Amino acid sequence: MAKVFVYDAYTNKMLHYQLSESDPMPYSYGSTLKVGEFRGSSGAAVLWTTVAAMEAWNLTRRSYGSAIPVGYAFKRIWEGGHGTTSQHYAGVAFDVGQSLGNTQRRKIYDTAVDTGAWGYVEPLSMTPTWVHFDRRYGTPACPNTTAGYPTVRRGSRNTYVLILQDALNALGYSTKTLDGSFGTNTEKALKALQKDFSLTADGICGCASWKRISSAVVGIGRTSTVIDK
Repeated sequence: MAKVFVYDAYTNKMLHYQLSESDPMPYSYGSTLKVGEFRGSSGAAVLWTTVAAMEAWNLTRRSYGSAIPVGYAFKRIWEGGHGTTSQHYAGVAFDVGQSLGNTQRRKIYDTAVDTGAWGYVEPLSMTPTWVHFDRRYGTPACPNTTAGYPTVRRGSRNTYVLILQDALNALGYSTKTLDGSFGTNTEKALKALQKDFSLTADGICGCASWKRISSAVVGIGRTSTVIDK
């Protein structure tokens, strides 16, 4: 069983479900994306995504017209496996088609581009044996990039807050919960980390804080302070 958070930007609500590995992902089209496929190699008990990412998946899957094998989708930031600003940690990225041939991957790529539903579809020259697309959202906190995470602060609610809470907890700065809502405890934990990391302790996770936190936490593995329920 897994707890699955789904952020709905239309209502600014964080929905949650208790699902088995064989259940379809919430908001996904039919049984085209099951929880186990979305999880991939992640060993975490709590997963997350967004309604918008599932809608982009639905449109791509319908347009493609047949199964799209998912190699990698979700990862928790402390599990690593991707870069420090990876959208896989936000639950909105898919690496697909690893088991297919070049012609089929080209068709998936063209389909993903044609839908216009994804925030980013990586050029095939950068992904020779898979297709990457993601439904990133928000304005990156760091200037002159499209790859980073947006600034989050008290009152924010989204899967980037889940990344921040997850990272803080893994590093030993307890947010008391893992819920995607930036409240008092998350702010206190962030301020404590910022002070220890010689950052401006303003309780706002912007460019400098994201860089330091991500660099410290990506791939460190499950720690005793991770919240996974």
